[in-house]
Amino acid sequence: MAFHELINTRQSVRKYSSKPVEKDKLQRCLEAARMAPSASNSQPWHFIVVQEEPLRTEVAKATFSGAVKFNKFTMQAPVLVVMLLEKPRMLNRIAMILKKKEWKLIDIGIAAEHFCLQAAEEGLGTCMMGWYNEKELKKALNIPGDKTVGLVISLGYAEEGYTLRKKIRKPMEEIVTFY
Repeated sequence: MAFHELINTRQSVRKYSSKPVEKDKLQRCLEAARMAPSASNSQPWHFIVVQEEPLRTEVAKATFSGAVKFNKFTMQAPVLVVMLLEKPRMLNRIAMILKKKEWKLIDIGIAAEHFCLQAAEEGLGTCMMGWYNEKELKKALNIPGDKTVGLVISLGYAEEGYTLRKKIRKPMEEIVTFY
């Protein structure tokens, strides 16, 4: 798939079929994320892949609660990937403080998008989520207290007949300034 076609194909999927994700496709998605660039090559990420029951359901339930139901689709996703933020090396931490920039957040965003673009190439759907109960995730996955959950990504095949939403984007002249 040409890159332009790939970026136009990739979109958040919120309805999944029960078809399992093939191991080789999952591995290629993880490899794409692993190869993502990062500030000073710090690679401040760790991926926890959850596909076995009942843990998958427990992790899915940590992405919604009470009145907040917008991530309930995770109950259908056959794979959930929890991205941890790893502590960057000392030089990066000092630079982030001095420059008041959170490069590690940019870095995991790039890695997550690499993962999602590879998934689209494989015919899989994804959705990146920043809404979750971190305390519940840490408990379910035995994540140490000093680690931070950065994102949760659902992965699977879109439900047959699932219609992607229209991609409404701001016009170019509204988001670009040339000098």
